[in-house]
Amino acid sequence: MSLSYRALALLLSYPTEATRGLLPDATAVLAADEGLPRAVRRALGKLAEDIATDDIYEAQERYVWLFDRTRSLSLNLYEHVHGESRDRGQAMVALLELYRARGLELSANELPDHLPVFLEFLSTLPDAEAASLLGEAAHVLSALGQRLHKRQSPYRAVFGALTALAADPADAAALAALMAEPDDNPDDLEAIDKLWAETAVSFGPSDVGCPKADALVTAMKQGPAPVRRPPAAMGAA
Repeated sequence: MSLSYRALALLLSYPTEATRGLLPDATAVLAADEGLPRAVRRALGKLAEDIATDDIYEAQERYVWLFDRTRSLSLNLYEHVHGESRDRGQAMVALLELYRARGLELSANELPDHLPVFLEFLSTLPDAEAASLLGEAAHVLSALGQRLHKRQSPYRAVFGALTALAADPADAAALAALMAEPDDNPDDLEAIDKLWAETAVSFGPSDVGCPKADALVTAMKQGPAPVRRPPAAMGAA
């Protein structure tokens, strides 16, 4: 079980004074993970430092601007496959059932396809199983990383780390399909209103999406015994 997933989930969480207090432990975990390239570890350390030392309101505004107001950077994985269609809801129900089958209970305000939640779940699994499941999302993670790189956002380091930890590389065709979709600009309010008004936006073909419920069901049938949800701190799982 790798604490690196939990540390990366923390870096992708909305910045608060409480989460900033955990950053030193998270940075230490990531710095010690030799499965991550050195350049990525340095970039993750720089991101953690930025989050910890920036004015808290500026850090929060930057986070909201990127991940809440920019739909093409949404941290809700199924949104990049199903948009706001009914299919997304069905997929999330299936994913939630899988979490519960492994002893993970979410709070009422947590979405099962939210990337930090998914990463916390991976931190409770054996390394090989976690890497395999993460590989199901490799092309979505790569697309998000490329979009953040285009914006010169330090958050791109997290997606570089996730790509390195995934068991499988991004499927080239699936990644190309995602990158061909519009990368919205939160400064363009008219375009954003139009995009959010659409009822069934698809960020790529549904058969090449992020972690799919059927793939996760298959992968977890032979998983280890149920586990409890890990605490927020970076201590042992």
